[in-house]
Amino acid sequence: MKKIVFILSFFMLSLDAKDYTLHVQTQAFITMMVEEYNFKRAYLEKLFSSVEKQTRPLAIVTRKPSKKPSLALQKKYPRYGAWDRYVKHKVTAKRVRQGKVFLRKYRRVFAKAEKRYGVPKEYIAAIIGIESVYGGNVGKYPVFDTLTTLAFEKNRRNKFYKNQLKKFIVLSFRNRFNPKNVKGSYAGAIGLCQFMPSNYEPYGVDFNGDGRVTLQNPVDAIASVANYLKQNGWRRGEPVATRVSYAGTRFKKYKTGYDRTYNRAALVGIAPKQKWVYHDKVRLIKLNRAEYDELWYGAKNFYVLTRYNHSAYYAMSVHQLAKKLKNSLS
Repeated sequence: MKKIVFILSFFMLSLDAKDYTLHVQTQAFITMMVEEYNFKRAYLEKLFSSVEKQTRPLAIVTRKPSKKPSLALQKKYPRYGAWDRYVKHKVTAKRVRQGKVFLRKYRRVFAKAEKRYGVPKEYIAAIIGIESVYGGNVGKYPVFDTLTTLAFEKNRRNKFYKNQLKKFIVLSFRNRFNPKNVKGSYAGAIGLCQFMPSNYEPYGVDFNGDGRVTLQNPVDAIASVANYLKQNGWRRGEPVATRVSYAGTRFKKYKTGYDRTYNRAALVGIAPKQKWVYHDKVRLIKLNRAEYDELWYGAKNFYVLTRYNHSAYYAMSVHQLAKKLKNSLS
C-alpha cells in the first residue's frame, strides 16, 4: 500500500511539472547561455524540461495595487499608525534574544568583519535578523523554478528575472551546487542575507576560505552584508540616526524622506533630543504613528541602509534593532 501511495504521489508531482523547453523564449535563453557562457545545451534543456511552475510568486509579482482600499481594509489599517504596524513585526523582544545568541555564537566572525569593513556588528546582525530571522527563514520556494516562472511567464519584470536566472545558473556552476536544490524567497532571493543572484558577484564574500560564496553559510553571509554596506558608502565610526523634536503632533513643515538632504542650520524648530555629533547634511525621516509623527535625523549611514532595501521604514527598523542588539550585549 505504501508503495502504491508513493508511486501515485510521484505521478501527481510530475503532472505539475512544465516543460519550459517548449517556450520559444526559453530556447533563445538557452542559446544565449551556450554561446556566451559555454554551457552544454543538453544540460540546460534537462534543467528546463521539468519545472514546477510557481504560481504564488507569479501572483505576487503580477498583482496590481488596489486604487481604493475597501471599507474593511480602511478599518483594519487606519490612516495613522503605519510605522506602528510595520515595526511590530520587525523589532521584537524575541528577535533581539535570537540576535544576541547569533552575535555570541559568531563573535569572532563579526569581530573580523567589523575590523575589515568598518560596519558595526550589530547592524550586520540586524539586517540578517530582519531578512531571514538569523537564518531561520531563508525562504521556501525553489529558486530555479521560481526564477524560471518569473522569467518566462508574462509579467512586467520578465527582463529583470531573466537576468537573475542567468546569474543564478552561472553562480551554480562557479560555486559547484545543483541549482535545483536551493530554496529562497518568492522573488528568488537567497541565503541568510537574502541576496538576489546578481548581488553575489559584486558583494558576496568567501569569508570562510572554502573557495566559494555560500550565503546559506553564516560566515559568508556576515561578511557579505558588511561588504555590501561598505561598497554602498558606509562611513566607519559615523552615526546612523537620532530622534529630533519639533512643535506639534503631525509634522508637515519640511519634506521628509531618505533621498532629500538638508543643512541642519536651515531646519528651524528642529533639534536632536540628545547630543549628536555629526557635521554633514541630514535627512528628515518621519515615522507615522497612531497618535503623532516621530521625527528623526538620518545621517549618510542611514541612507546606506536604504540601499539594501529602498524604504525608510526598513532602514529605521534595522537601526532600532541594531541599537537593541548592542544594548543586549552590554
